[in-house]
Amino acid sequence: MTYRRFGKTDLPLSVFSLGTMRCLSGLSQFEQVVQTAVSGGINHLETARGYGKSEVYLGETLSRLSLRRDHLYITTKLPPTPDAATMEGWIEESLQRLQLDYIDGLALHGINTWEHLEWVTRPEGCRKALEGAIASKKIHHLGFSTHAPLEVILAAIETDLFEFINLHYYYFFQHNEPALTLAAEKDMGVFIISPADKGGQLYNPPNPLKQLCSPLTPLEFNYRFLLADPRITTLSMGAATPEELSTPLQLANRTQPLDETEKAVMERLEGRMMEQLQGDHCRQCYQCLPCPEVINIPEVLRLRNLAVSYEMQGFGEYRYGMFENAGHWFWGRKGSRCTECGDCLPRCPENLDIPRLLQDTHQRLNGKPRRRLWDT
Repeated sequence: MTYRRFGKTDLPLSVFSLGTMRCLSGLSQFEQVVQTAVSGGINHLETARGYGKSEVYLGETLSRLSLRRDHLYITTKLPPTPDAATMEGWIEESLQRLQLDYIDGLALHGINTWEHLEWVTRPEGCRKALEGAIASKKIHHLGFSTHAPLEVILAAIETDLFEFINLHYYYFFQHNEPALTLAAEKDMGVFIISPADKGGQLYNPPNPLKQLCSPLTPLEFNYRFLLADPRITTLSMGAATPEELSTPLQLANRTQPLDETEKAVMERLEGRMMEQLQGDHCRQCYQCLPCPEVINIPEVLRLRNLAVSYEMQGFGEYRYGMFENAGHWFWGRKGSRCTECGDCLPRCPENLDIPRLLQDTHQRLNGKPRRRLWDT
């Protein structure tokens, strides 16, 4: 296992972290996943108040397996709130469920809007409770997770209130690269969220994508793309079973720059997208926004890019189905909401027929709505 300094926290984290959102079928399986991860050298375990029984299971597991606390770093996540008293109560509840005296890292879970950021920056908001918990050493380091538009993420980093960030950034979604750059400049730890699932459902890739990534698997390629970037400290790995830890643990020491084989995979992927999309290639400049109908045009067209280029149909349906169903966790309305007003057309440097492409994406990817795993 390779370990990297988690920015200004100075914590030496394993390059893979165990996220505990998916291994919740029972305490026994949870324990097996944690034991396998720790035995493989993973020293960072992540949970959240909103992940069902995850905090309770992790607390029981730490106690039952007699894992050495000084060899492990525990992060939990709590939602931002305008109320300091609520945050104070939540911190105490998480400590009780985890059976811990302190939490190494606390991430505000989902600074996704300007309002969320205001709740944190306002001195009498939840910031007051967080500062109190840090002063009493119940929390050692403060960070945030985010599904926000890039401008909100950059503003949150610029507050200098946080020591680390949980960020969406993958080979197939590089729009947040400026946030990665700024976080590195600020010496923040960078924790990449869900590279296997949100990164493209790469544990179950379509055949064309497999062929393009060969001799690597698509999942191996995405992991290597991230591990090769020294600005990134650790990658979340939300294993549901011990077997799902196999690929990450095999790659845990491959943090060198991309080799010629891996660069060739990248060239094939880029070439295939150019070939398949031709004049319909959305290059993700985001200049089409804002949309009067609140359609997240770049994200809709990114999913179309992936479906057309690599036959990532299942992933496209999965993500597209979250529009209008996940609130601020995945903002924007579906492409079918387009009224063909034309506001976006003069702003597109590629001169794309955006209304046509939005309708085409809707026809390709619209399916049954999905929910977040922890919703009831």
